[in-house]
Amino acid sequence: MPDKRSFLFIGDIIGHPGRRALRKGLPRLRERLSPDFVIANAENSAGGLGVTEEVGKELLGLVDVLTSGNHVWDKKEALPYLEREPRLLRPANYPPLNPGNGSYILESPRGFKAAILNLQGRVFMEPLDCPFRVADDQVAKLRAVTAVIIVDFHAEATSEKQALGWHLDGEVSAVIGTHTHVPTADERILPRGTAYITDVGMVGGYSSVIGIRPEQAVARFLTARPQRFEPEKEGSILSAVYVEFDAATGRALSVRRETIIEESGD
Repeated sequence: MPDKRSFLFIGDIIGHPGRRALRKGLPRLRERLSPDFVIANAENSAGGLGVTEEVGKELLGLVDVLTSGNHVWDKKEALPYLEREPRLLRPANYPPLNPGNGSYILESPRGFKAAILNLQGRVFMEPLDCPFRVADDQVAKLRAVTAVIIVDFHAEATSEKQALGWHLDGEVSAVIGTHTHVPTADERILPRGTAYITDVGMVGGYSSVIGIRPEQAVARFLTARPQRFEPEKEGSILSAVYVEFDAATGRALSVRRETIIEESGD
């Protein structure tokens, strides 16, 4: 019989509305699902862009590990915080001179270790080191510690995300896509035992365009001028993925989306 354990992965948290939705919705998910640990992407958690130490501490009071992406650098105060807080990750394929780490080993109270690895895509994004080659190197090192490895692949192109999922099938427990803020309906377990979804979605205002006020997004497209974007406050959505896995082998046993929507009000 497999040694069944589970984790919950929460999508990109968008500003204060996202943090509020997380505080409200996560206890309900914990009570119903009893995950061994919870991971969330925090790159947009402070004002809709970036993360600060104050916000990071708030979120790490709710979840176990924070991942990020290209916006993790948007608040300059994040740089020293990345140096001090190992549970806040930045993509591992950024140049090594940057502060912070791209992976973290989590020790579960239930007696096993799990590795979380953060990577960023290159298609329509910054020309970073190859995420496939960095993944190969990092996964080889992490598998010497644990068979349970969860990858947050923060990327724009669905093809790049799917390709990395297939590339790492059987080598990691899950490849979870972030960045586009729109949940996809392609969750599955790949043939060699890796759970996969192209994008887990977001946590933030429901009546929004990917978390921001819709009138601001519409103005940007109508005028082609830069706009000041603010997180939408109306309603809320919490998008997550729940994965069960065998702690001994790291193979995924099940994967499903979890969504909490409140269309209006707090």
